Amino acid sequence: MSLLPSATLRRPRLRPRHLAVTSAAALVALLSLIPLGFIVFVAIDSGWDTASAMVFRPRVGELVVNTLALVAVTLPVAIGLSVGLAWLTERTNLPLRRTWSWLLVAPLAVPAFVQSYAWNTVAPGLYGLFGAALVSILAYFPFMYLPVAAQLRRLDPALEETAASLGKSPAAIFFSVVLPQLRLAISGGALLIGLHLLAEYGLYVLMRYDTFATAIVDQFQSVFNGPAANLLGGVLVLLCFALLGLESFVRGDARYARVGGGSARSTGRGHLGRWALSSQLALTAVVLLSVGVPLYTLTRWLVLGGTDIWKLDSIVPALGQTAFLALAGAGITIVAALPAAWLSVRAPSRLARLIESSHYYVGALPGVIVALALVTITVRVALPLYQTMATLLLAYLLMFLPRAMVGLRASIAQAPVELERAAQSLGKPPLVAVFQTTVRLAAPGAFAAAALVGLGIANELTGTLMLAPNGVRTLATRFWAYTAELDFSSAAPYALLMVLLSLPLVLLLRLEADRVVK
Repeated sequence: MSLLPSATLRRPRLRPRHLAVTSAAALVALLSLIPLGFIVFVAIDSGWDTASAMVFRPRVGELVVNTLALVAVTLPVAIGLSVGLAWLTERTNLPLRRTWSWLLVAPLAVPAFVQSYAWNTVAPGLYGLFGAALVSILAYFPFMYLPVAAQLRRLDPALEETAASLGKSPAAIFFSVVLPQLRLAISGGALLIGLHLLAEYGLYVLMRYDTFATAIVDQFQSVFNGPAANLLGGVLVLLCFALLGLESFVRGDARYARVGGGSARSTGRGHLGRWALSSQLALTAVVLLSVGVPLYTLTRWLVLGGTDIWKLDSIVPALGQTAFLALAGAGITIVAALPAAWLSVRAPSRLARLIESSHYYVGALPGVIVALALVTITVRVALPLYQTMATLLLAYLLMFLPRAMVGLRASIAQAPVELERAAQSLGKPPLVAVFQTTVRLAAPGAFAAAALVGLGIANELTGTLMLAPNGVRTLATRFWAYTAELDFSSAAPYALLMVLLSLPLVLLLRLEADRVVK
């Protein structure tokens, strides 16, 4: 008899009550498959002869070598730098540790193409692979520093104490005990940085370093919607999937979790001793190079430009259009991600996992691929939608859907499901019960996710350049137009506004990292 109520309660969880939510989530999942369908369509439509002629040529080989060299040079340095900085701020008696930890995530407030703009001004001779790798490391290392630092705070010291009692040296303990437990954080951060390396456009144009992203946009602008750009996009997607597979292999299936009685304890901090001064100098150098150089450059150009560069007739519309697109795109993306996020937490199933995966995979694709897909579809099938606000907002939805999913899932999981059931027992329809309980409780997390999406949209460049309707000029595109003309003074106000808009993103990321480990 005890099994009957359980079976009776579970059955509605999967069928009629969730039909509307599942249908909505499935519709968004189908939209998210557009870029993948585009790649398959291009390969079939071009035919083997055309595809092989365009893909198997020296230029593509050069781009592959350039892209792989950039990844091979940037990732190891970013890993070493991030792990070292995280160790200093989390496991040593470094003075002003909390201040340093905030300063080390500050580079996230500076868009990558603004970083390259700053370095192009300070060191115009810095270009090519070395320049591209240096600026990439300075722009993206916080993506790895954050998870590694959070993981170090979360580790229980029992394993390290046991290793020390067996006579292991501090270095041996780090490499044999601590480092394996950081594998997930390092692999996840490396994947995120690697995907940025494959997708970034503006940074590498200013660094005069050709990658697939720069070649695709250049090809698109010179030969509108030509097959060469589309097929280059297919090769770039294959590189993205290869990076995903490599990350999965390196991550492995090992798990490190504390099981047993008692509670986790904080780890003691090591004494820097004679290394204290050199550690402070190293941290100062990193902050100056990643934050000081952009701030100095912006200040310099703002001063040199004077009041003439503050062209309010251009700045105010760009700021207004950026704010509108960020707000509208964030709202649409959060609403689109809500059904799948709710299903994954409240009604997990194979279908829910499949839908969730469809939402996440598109985040691994560069924005240029999403834009190319929408350009091809609108030109060939729905021409009236080409270069419309609807198409641009759809591109933002696809590009930033994973950000929304991550924030919504965490927020919904913290809302007790018992409140939904209690509301239904009081006669509320299921959807009304969900909105009056779970959605309201998850609202703060949803607003945080919306802020992350909105600020990502505000700094988005490649997709906006390719899809923006005539007359639409965002801060990023106005900034890029001036830098393309080498008018760095006129570009400075737009760069400053983008940095100011990005500061809340940094604050949210840092606070979220603190909250997760508490």
